[in-house]
Amino acid sequence: MNNTEVGYANGMDLAPTYEKVSSGKTGHAETVKVTYNPKIITLENILENYFTIIDPFTKNRQGADVGTQYRTGIYWQDPHDKDAVIDFLRKKQTEFDKRIAVEAHEIHNFYPAEGYHQKYLERNPQGYCHVDLNLIDDKEFDHLSREEYEITQLSMTEPPFTGKYDNFFEDGVYVDVVNGEILFSSDDKFDSGCGWPAFTKPICEDAITKNRDFSHGTTRIEVRSAKANSHLGHVFNDGPDGAKRYCINSAALKFIPKEELDEYQKKN
Repeated sequence: MNNTEVGYANGMDLAPTYEKVSSGKTGHAETVKVTYNPKIITLENILENYFTIIDPFTKNRQGADVGTQYRTGIYWQDPHDKDAVIDFLRKKQTEFDKRIAVEAHEIHNFYPAEGYHQKYLERNPQGYCHVDLNLIDDKEFDHLSREEYEITQLSMTEPPFTGKYDNFFEDGVYVDVVNGEILFSSDDKFDSGCGWPAFTKPICEDAITKNRDFSHGTTRIEVRSAKANSHLGHVFNDGPDGAKRYCINSAALKFIPKEELDEYQKKN
């Protein structure tokens, strides 16, 4: 891969700026232009990696960012790439029950973004990005099962009453299955009867993030882990005695027994 450039694509405004595009009224999508050497990396390899950092099932949203400018899409410049892109998406669709929401068509226009947006994280190492770049760099998802990967990375949901921690109440803590971050305590776990592990609160508010989820024709509050950005589940206001109900997928968690916690914290 030789070069990347971020910008605004496929909109109506002939002189887009970040302020205009962020309003969601220009029709542009925030886009990265990728120039690559096919002898080093193939288009399919690029698209496979692309699918590891997006939620391909949600329209007009990525991470905590919502709006048409955050829609996912694959836009080709070379007509010869069309068949490869379409074939890739068809193949991907056979792997999932949910419909993929990634649009695909020839690029209509592309305007480079302002200079301060180029190589943004190199200029701002602590800047916001919904992608966990540490995971992208070392591709360490091999320790996840297919279900764990699909839930934490693709925001899917395990069937109710099937998770290993649904009817499970031993003393200990629950950590992010991706990176081991401590998320919930058994002290806050209760039997909600909903079919998924339920907690009244996270072990620390800084351990999670909350985002609006407009999927399935409803508005819910999604819960994700703060460091690995793993999809965990959703939070509702119907817990015991007016408390919250954090409804979490078992496959997003790993349980650490109380007697092993001190040793776990020393190692992590």
